[in-house]
Amino acid sequence: MKRILLAGLGLLAILLTGATPAESPVNLARLMDATPAPTLDAYGLFQDAAARQPSASLTPYALNSPLFSDYAEKLRFVYLPPGGQAQYRPTGVLEFPVGTTIVKTFAYPADFRQPDKDVRYVETRLLIRRPSGWVPLDYVWNKEQTSAVLKRAGSRFDVAFTNAAGKPVSFSYSAPNANQCKECHALSETLTPIGPKARNLNGDFAYPGGATENQLAHWTKAGLLTGAPALETIPATPHWQDEKTPLNARALAYLDANCAHCHNARGIANNSGLYLDLEQQSVVNRGVGKRPVAAGRGAGGFDFDIAPGHPEQSILLHRMASREPGVMMPQLGRSLVHDEGIALITAYIAGMDAEPAAH
Repeated sequence: MKRILLAGLGLLAILLTGATPAESPVNLARLMDATPAPTLDAYGLFQDAAARQPSASLTPYALNSPLFSDYAEKLRFVYLPPGGQAQYRPTGVLEFPVGTTIVKTFAYPADFRQPDKDVRYVETRLLIRRPSGWVPLDYVWNKEQTSAVLKRAGSRFDVAFTNAAGKPVSFSYSAPNANQCKECHALSETLTPIGPKARNLNGDFAYPGGATENQLAHWTKAGLLTGAPALETIPATPHWQDEKTPLNARALAYLDANCAHCHNARGIANNSGLYLDLEQQSVVNRGVGKRPVAAGRGAGGFDFDIAPGHPEQSILLHRMASREPGVMMPQLGRSLVHDEGIALITAYIAGMDAEPAAH
């Protein structure tokens, strides 16, 4: 059975199926303005100031295996300018035209056992393609949920929720500053989107109105994507929680989503020699039996990024399990430890044949 990707929170799917009033078009000129709008609603990306009703010009989407961000739910949309089309690429992100805006809202239900009730938006990030390149902007939501305000210097505030197991969770949430956005989105020192690769979009999505369709097929049919070959020839990133998929494939998908934006041959951590993108073929570059380039306190006194058969001796897992600045990985984008991710990578490393490590 195919896994169906949903449009973020169930609340969003419900809202999108309802009748909507006449709307104003997306303000493309404002998106292209070098001076960013002080509030999110100025762009016309949503029909209401609370951003619960997206413009008809926005297309919702999801990623096959999303990044962990302190358990936040994410509502993703893409806006392409009139007549604009994304170009298919077999690897890396799709080639998007000038004017494209990628919209991602981070949200928390008060209780994850009731994900459609009392949903709090915390931030909405925009990635806008202007003639000079991609520009990141972050808008943080007020407590009243009536407005999102530009925060170029970042922001920190308290978040609390009840998790799926019924346990209360509270922590200090960090919205990134502009430089932090650039660090994570840098590829050969050029800012770029991370998620919308063909392999991450090659999955079924439950669209508003009840239709379920492969995202690449839907984008092609809607005129948003050109150049895509037959779907069966396009790889698909597995979801790291899909237990029908082999453990190793799920673990590699998790590391790709959570680590490879920096840990790839063109990323900000390229000097580490640890490359965790799915395209990486070298087992050693994936960290197996690999000694770290620099053995500082982040290494935890261990010798190898991944010690086959020994998760308790693996630097990668040690840093994933840490919340200490300078040790924890990823360094940005999380404050909490991802327990489910830790369990997956622990099983992945424990299942490796404990042969002598490569030097």
